Amino acid sequence: MPDYTFTARQANGQLQKGIINARNKEVAITTLRAKELQPIVVEEAKKVGLNMEISLPGGNKVKSKDLVIFTRQLATMVDAGVPILRSLSLLKEQTSSLTLRKVLERVIADIQGGSSLSDALAKHPDAFSPIYINMVRAGETGGILDKVLSRLAVQQEKDSAIKGKIRGAMIYPSIIFTVAMIAFFILMTFIVPKIGAMLTQLSNGKSKLPIYTRVLLSISHTMKQPVFILSIVIVLPTLIILFRRYTKAGKGRYAWHSFLLKVPQIKNLIIKSSVARFARTFSSLMGAGVTIVSAINTTAGAIGNAVIERELLECSKAVQSGSSFSSELEKKPHFPPIVTQMLAVGEETGKTDEVVLKVAEFYEEEVDTAISSISSIIEPVTIIMLGGMVGLIVISVFGPITQAETSPSGVLLTLPRLFF
Repeated sequence: MPDYTFTARQANGQLQKGIINARNKEVAITTLRAKELQPIVVEEAKKVGLNMEISLPGGNKVKSKDLVIFTRQLATMVDAGVPILRSLSLLKEQTSSLTLRKVLERVIADIQGGSSLSDALAKHPDAFSPIYINMVRAGETGGILDKVLSRLAVQQEKDSAIKGKIRGAMIYPSIIFTVAMIAFFILMTFIVPKIGAMLTQLSNGKSKLPIYTRVLLSISHTMKQPVFILSIVIVLPTLIILFRRYTKAGKGRYAWHSFLLKVPQIKNLIIKSSVARFARTFSSLMGAGVTIVSAINTTAGAIGNAVIERELLECSKAVQSGSSFSSELEKKPHFPPIVTQMLAVGEETGKTDEVVLKVAEFYEEEVDTAISSISSIIEPVTIIMLGGMVGLIVISVFGPITQAETSPSGVLLTLPRLFF
């Protein structure tokens, strides 16, 4: 937003000059008047010199932890009767997130200019999701913003907790795998070449090295070549970037997500976490008074899996044509029967949000179980892979040594050359 220089008269008659940041000139004037200042001159500030500001990818993204804290505190303050502008101003000063602070400054300026809270939040899609904005808008429309914010705070906390557990489960295997790859690279580029020279000397050209040893030495030789190192530094990151771009949207995203839903253990985790997120979000939206079609469409965009998202959008079209949501959801393969049965009960009793919330709580516990199951599988598999690499190197080295026609003293005299 641009800066505006202003000259205004204070309540005691004195003049005050300064700079204010606002969306436009009208908002700047309204903001000054809200501060009990009478604007005399308000002009857009002239920019001097070069604009060195650089917009980085993800620069306007608010961390999940900061958003959870903000939502919980805002819900508490609104519930206590604190005006929304004062609540936002206090939270802006208290937050440790510079990104969130800048966003709140703009939100406050927009509200002072006459915008509603939901409209002001909608201008910052990197910070506030469509679910967040729709729930706030529903709360404003129904006059229950305090209750909606409380629901939203719980929903944000649960969603953040699920993501945190999934990330936490992957930390240990990731560390082990990284260390294993570094150790393998060091062995293959520094140790194995010396072993190859030693084995060649031991054989004296009289015997041929075993095939597995020759393969190991060939891999080691390839890994030392500049072309291989260049491919690791340039080609591999490029392939990763292209893959991420391909799977980010469109057919590539759908194909990748379809593949993940065919991997046994990963499939269970994705379905359970998606159902938990769907149930929690759908319950919050319905409880806030959002229409069922809007709730389905908004929830579909927050699932995180393109396949399940398409299934929900298909249900949304059928609901618009007069079908019940539970009957349509029952036809979808990735929603367990318990979800459709509970949803049908909610539709019959008129308590859809309460019933679906029970589904969310059940599947959040199931996500914990699925994460523990995957962790118990990944750890031994990683250790087996690491042990297999070390075992291959050991067999490739000591196999030819035991077959070499040389004296034990010759072997002992040659081994120190591996390290000196």
